[in-house]
Formats: sequence, structure tokens, C-alpha cells
Amino acid sequence: MEIASGAKMVKMAVDIEKEIISLGCELHMDCGDELMQSGSRIDNVWGANVYPEKNALDFSAVFNIRPSFGNRSMEIQNAEIKKKVEAVIRKLLSII
Repeated sequence: MEIASGAKMVKMAVDIEKEIISLGCELHMDCGDELMQSGSRIDNVWGANVYPEKNALDFSAVFNIRPSFGNRSMEIQNAEIKKKVEAVIRKLLSII
């Protein structure tokens, strides 16, 4: 999958178990909802952003603030989860 080159930033939600992505939503929560409507579980879905012009990623989204899952920040704090999110993004998108 390739992201439109004109976009400055594209929001997405990533299911680290099913290795699927929903992207291009107005809010990360909207992308997350799309995945959950397709059977994804909330504990496997995390928000991220891709910057196509810079070939860069970040792992920051209001959707990621989930104290019940041990994440009290917009940034994904668990290194293992962050690594899985990045691996899915790199596998499915033509970036970096």
C-alpha cells in the first residue's frame, strides 16, 4: 500500500495482532473504531502517524492514552508494543 505523496501527515490505527491498518481518518479514534468494527480488540489497536514527505513515523495519539493498559501518555510507552506497531506499518506501507 502506498500513501498519497501530497499528505503532510496521515493518522492511523494499527492492529498489532491481525497486522492490519486503518488510515486517513480525521481522528485516530475513528480509525480505531473501523478496526474494532472488523473484529479487532481494543488492547491490540494503537494510534500512530506517518509523514510521507519525510518518510517518518511517530507513535503519538490521544487514542493511546489508556491507563488501564498501562499507557498514560499520548506516546506509546511500551517498547514492545511500539516495535510491533512500527513493524506492521513498515510491512504494509511503502515508507522508510
